[in-house]
Amino acid sequence: MKLSADLKALEARLGHKFSRPDLLVRAVTHSSMSSPTREDNQRLEFLGDRVLGLVMSEALLEHDKSAAEGTLAPRFNALVRKEACADVAREIDLGAALKLGRSEMMSGGRRKEALLGDAMEAVLAAVYRDAGFDVAKALILRLWGNRVKTVEADARDPKTSLQEWAQARKLPPPKYELVKRSGPDHAPVFTIAAKLENGASAEATDNSKRKAEQVAAKALLDQLSKK
Repeated sequence: MKLSADLKALEARLGHKFSRPDLLVRAVTHSSMSSPTREDNQRLEFLGDRVLGLVMSEALLEHDKSAAEGTLAPRFNALVRKEACADVAREIDLGAALKLGRSEMMSGGRRKEALLGDAMEAVLAAVYRDAGFDVAKALILRLWGNRVKTVEADARDPKTSLQEWAQARKLPPPKYELVKRSGPDHAPVFTIAAKLENGASAEATDNSKRKAEQVAAKALLDQLSKK
């Protein structure tokens, strides 16, 4: 099988030449583009999640040999969650090589965080299937770069941290309200406010509701820590 120009370019950005090009084709094929003769990337995504998890677990243990499980777990979650995978996907411009159906193309699928994160995991699995664990591990460590060393000691989801802050002070859980939605339907932008019953609040804007909520929660935590 010969790869298209966009997939050859992706190979170059990955730094891995596939001996089985069909694996890369499958890894970038979204379910909206699948057919009886064209398999999508969902099974590879399942495998890639596990390969990434093992590599990050080993890397964290090696980086901090004295850290307890309770400290390692949130760091691990921060490194393997969909947002982290999507960030890496953007760095290698994975979106440009995705094979999408018309509906996903029209709705801005190449920029969607969940779709990019899933495809990144599928690509990792494709490398693993193509060349084995050691090659996949080296690729993951190169692509994730300094993230293992710089991940915050307390890398819990800011929404979880904000809820724990409120509970510790006997306040109801924080609320997240949509302040504004702007932009076209295929690329919406959301402004979310994180609010506590004591009147404290903070806003954040992102093209993902979930990300906007997390950033708003982080901003509110930062605001509260200065009081």
